Amino acid sequence: MNIFDRYAPFIQDYIYRNGWESLRAVQAAAGDAIFNTDQNVLLTASTASGKTEAAFFPILTEFYEDPPASVGAIYIGPLKALINDQFSRLTELCEEADIPVWHWHGDVAQSHKTKMIRHPSGILQITPESLEAMMIRRHALIPKLFGDLRYIVIDELHSLMRGDRGGQTLCLIERLSRLAGVNPRRIGLSATIGDPGEAAEFLSAGTGKGTIIPKIAGASTKWRLSVEHFYVASENQPEGEAPEALPVLEEKTDTAPVHSDPGMGYIFEHTKGKKCLVFVNSREECEAVTTTLRSYCDAKHETDRFLIHHGNLSSSYRETAEEAMKDEAVYMTTVTTATLELGIDIGRLERAFQIDAPFTVSSFLQRLGRTGRRELPPEMWFVIREDMPEPRSMLPETIPWKLIQAISLIQVYREERWVEPPKLDRLPFSLLYHQTMSTLASCGELTPPQLASKVLTLRYFHRISQEQYKVLLRHLIETEHIQKTETGGLIVGLSGERIINSFRFFAVFQENEEYTVRWNSQELGTIVSPPPVGEKLALAGHVWVVEEIDHKRKLVYCEQIKGKVPAYFGDCPGDINTRILLRMKQVLSEDIAYPYLMKNAVSRLSQARLSAQNSGVSERPLICLGGNMWCLFPWLGTYAFFAMERFLKIKCGERLGLRGMDSARPYYIQFSMKATPQEFFAVLSEEAAELTDALDLVYPNEVPVFEKYDKYLPPELIREGFAYGILNIEEMKHRIAEWADKNL
Repeated sequence: MNIFDRYAPFIQDYIYRNGWESLRAVQAAAGDAIFNTDQNVLLTASTASGKTEAAFFPILTEFYEDPPASVGAIYIGPLKALINDQFSRLTELCEEADIPVWHWHGDVAQSHKTKMIRHPSGILQITPESLEAMMIRRHALIPKLFGDLRYIVIDELHSLMRGDRGGQTLCLIERLSRLAGVNPRRIGLSATIGDPGEAAEFLSAGTGKGTIIPKIAGASTKWRLSVEHFYVASENQPEGEAPEALPVLEEKTDTAPVHSDPGMGYIFEHTKGKKCLVFVNSREECEAVTTTLRSYCDAKHETDRFLIHHGNLSSSYRETAEEAMKDEAVYMTTVTTATLELGIDIGRLERAFQIDAPFTVSSFLQRLGRTGRRELPPEMWFVIREDMPEPRSMLPETIPWKLIQAISLIQVYREERWVEPPKLDRLPFSLLYHQTMSTLASCGELTPPQLASKVLTLRYFHRISQEQYKVLLRHLIETEHIQKTETGGLIVGLSGERIINSFRFFAVFQENEEYTVRWNSQELGTIVSPPPVGEKLALAGHVWVVEEIDHKRKLVYCEQIKGKVPAYFGDCPGDINTRILLRMKQVLSEDIAYPYLMKNAVSRLSQARLSAQNSGVSERPLICLGGNMWCLFPWLGTYAFFAMERFLKIKCGERLGLRGMDSARPYYIQFSMKATPQEFFAVLSEEAAELTDALDLVYPNEVPVFEKYDKYLPPELIREGFAYGILNIEEMKHRIAEWADKNL
């Protein structure tokens, strides 16, 4: 029997209605793995290949033939927008078979959630944070809700494999399975897995089952890709020129208008009459870009055609943008952060823009993959913007780092199909605190051995010892996060109550203290530090003047005005892999013309290569900038760069007389010193040979808070977590050894 014949009749009807002439490769492979084995399954296929349907067609067939007595499958999605999108798609699919589909996150009506609690059945779509809240608030109901749970589908698995949020997801799955007395199969979905073997191990952790990775033949896809460079507000930039499109773009563009920011003018002109996304790397930039593009509409007396979407906006603003982008008759452009990067099908999207370079290949591929649906090829236009270097700028400031980074991200995938591997070797003490408090909050009083058996045995904490856990528990008792009862049991203490009673507790990713911004009765979103009354703020792509601040209730009341003003939501760090930095070095040294570079970008790259050649940047890691000023180019990723900065300061600074160290992470480190290059490399080599413990790169009294709950940990655990989980001394020492071989 082939896979199609094995499907339930209502699924076969759905396939006929949609005019599918045959099953896609991923659907056939997934059906074989799910129907014919009892193992976990990892589906890795390109964006828009039908992975979600591939997973759910066999699951729904089983539910049709043998309905579960509780929720039968949990779908865990990383974003509310993705869950909203999948909810509507699955609801349509399941209506005919009368299989309920429930969605559950902070924006879903309580009445819908109550109905699911009363009638647990079908499929539940939920975020990790809402599942955490359910485990605490509905603890006693978990066996009833999930007593016949058979599958857990984790969408966009790659997005959960590089930090505490993925660890939280695995811990929650394991805790729920134990409580409900089930061992559901796990099905992971992703288009951008760097190491399928490691991802399969991550997916199956704690299940006692293996993971099947079906081999799926991918169809070759031709990209429409371009990279263009602009100087911001520069008289030397030929603003009136729109560079000719490359042949792969299959069209020539009209002349763009002259604007003070030619990169924004370029985007403004090339989104006209089209449905597009403009990706940026921070919420501040999202606000600034939207405000600028809307000001162009005003200046040209055009109807506003720009929407905005990021995590600090209210649900009404986000959902308005999502619905507009799905509407085939609406030709608007949405400026967005990573919130529209994953999974959501926004219809016939014609073009994506990326301002500057994203931090990862995975992010680039996901953003490119938002386009190319409905039989169109994927299309992305990179827009690299840079301030014109001052005439007396030092060498490192004359290199267009974002342009080089964009080229590197594209090339490592084109040449090697390389994507960042998961980061699974951390010491997740912050998450350990979180899961300890969550377990106590949900279970009530537990003895120390009972608590340890529930938390420390979770597979994600395999690197944490019993002694380290004892240190944590003693500290939490001392700080009243945990209280010891007269009988020797442990419960949540007064300090812990204040933390777990906040809705922010459910998330393990870092959040800033936020104020809700209101305009009349409308909620606009949230900001971090509200400006004083009478000052301006930017939010939802508009500018507002603050009329009143209620600090106690964290509310800001405002009125809309015209103008532009910077927005601030908190820091936005990026984690760049060493492979990308090494490819950037190669970009500067090789004499290759990349077919996707437009005219300005070609010219700017030529300048950068000439500058690199004249200075020897790509051959020598240490360059004299004049006098005693030096610049080190480590070509190391973010975490190894962290280690190099600290190594120079702590281990080498005094011997070399380093002064005024200044970093542009992770590209270069500037400093003054009187030593010669040979002395510099000799000292680094000697000190690196003696460095065996990453803790030596933590300052004596330093408590390097890095993750959300680090501030509640004992200092010694914070130091260990930072040293052994963040500082990559192995890559750093390897680089220093290479330098020693060439320079000593």
